[in-house]
This record gives sequence, structure tokens and C-alpha cells, in this order.
Amino acid sequence: MPRVRAGEAANPSLPTVARVRVQFAKRGRLRFLSHRDVARSVERALRRAAIPVSYSHGFSPHPRLTWSPAAPTGTASEAEYLEIGLTREVEPGELGRALDAALPEGLDVLAAAPADGVALADRIDAARWRIELPQVPVEALKAAVGALLAADEVLVERVTPKGRKHVDVRAALVHVEVSSGVVSGTPSGAPDCAILTAVVRQGSPVVRPDDVLGALDVVAGLRPPVPARATRLAQGLLDDRGELADPLGSDRVTTRA
Repeated sequence: MPRVRAGEAANPSLPTVARVRVQFAKRGRLRFLSHRDVARSVERALRRAAIPVSYSHGFSPHPRLTWSPAAPTGTASEAEYLEIGLTREVEPGELGRALDAALPEGLDVLAAAPADGVALADRIDAARWRIELPQVPVEALKAAVGALLAADEVLVERVTPKGRKHVDVRAALVHVEVSSGVVSGTPSGAPDCAILTAVVRQGSPVVRPDDVLGALDVVAGLRPPVPARATRLAQGLLDDRGELADPLGSDRVTTRA
């Protein structure tokens, strides 16, 4: 486990000499954590694991952490990303395992890699989502998705701290598939539910799973009788084939399945 040396902890005078990126999951009941709660949990875990994090300068130093766009509160994710500034070199796999051991179960570090010279934000412009819709017939979902894809524009209204705004869901959709399966976390003999898998561009504002569900209501009146369950499966740069490039690249070191 990477241990802090004398004078390293929370010392703004120490420069950032290395950066490591980690991929972590937000699972189970912890999907209800807000991004602020996740950030606090990670900062506590970094201190508990004695990882030599570098700090900003100024009146109120804070750890040098860079986050990918956070999954909305209430959604699970297998693809959250964090870049950590360090005051000395630490082997990425060692850092990932130490951080994973210090985090609560449900915030799980999956992989780590050294950061390259490209900003984390420039490694991500799209996401792949799995949205499970219990008690929705597959054929009804297929019909609604067909109507959504046939439209030139589908606007949904979102309430923000700055007022109401409209989001064009259709423009953000890259690829959509409909299938059937069992809701995550239920026994294998449970009834099938309709499942929507969508690749979505992460523009401004970011189109969220509830926006996609709102668009299905707009074009086809589809309203799930029970709450949908959404999981972000991947984030990355979108290529010409509609695939997402791994933000950690070929240097990734797996720390947990």
C-alpha cells in the first residue's frame, strides 16, 4: 500500500509530479449517493489509504482531483473516472487496490492507469446506458424507440436552478437497441423486462436516462408503471463505428472484476 512520507500529507508546497486515472463503479444502494457524497467518500478513502495526493495552493488547499461527468443520483455506473494528482510516483495498480480497500462496498475501483498528456475531459464525449423497464412489453418499447428514432427532433423539458430549459434528446442519440432480460439483482427465474441500451453523446446539457424516458413519453406515450433502473456501462470517445474508446487506454491495470 502506498504510504505517505514525512511532510507529504496535505502539504500544498509539494508539487504534482505524477497523475493516475482510476475507473470505479457505483453499485447497489450507493447509486443513490450524490456526486458530492461520492467525492467526500473518495477524499476520505485517499486519506485512509495514505495515498500521496497533491494539493492546490491558496487559502484553502484541496486535493487535486479531476472527475469525469458524474452519473445522476439514483443511477448505477460501471464507468466513473477520476484523475488523481500525486506528489510522488505510485504504481497505478497498487494505488487502485489501496483506494478500493479504503472505499465502502459499492464504490469499487475497477482499474487504474497512468495519465497521459491529454485531459480527462478530452477522453470522454459519449456514454453507453442500460435502462431496465420492468413490466413494459418489449414490443411496446420497440415501437416507442422506432418513433423516437424517426423524429427529427424530440424536446423534453428540464427544471434547472436557472429555470426551465428544453433538451433535444433525438440529437444526442447515436445508437439504440431493445432487448429483453432480467432486472439486475433479481433471481434468474424472475420475469423478463424490456431493456433499452443507448449510446448518447454527452453535450451541454448532458442527456440523462430520465430525459430518454421523457422522450419516449413524448413520442409514444410510454410511461413505465414502475421506476426504471439505469446503469452507465461505459464512457469514452466515440469513434466512426459508434464504439467508445477506453479513457484509460492500453496501460490499464485491472484491480477488481
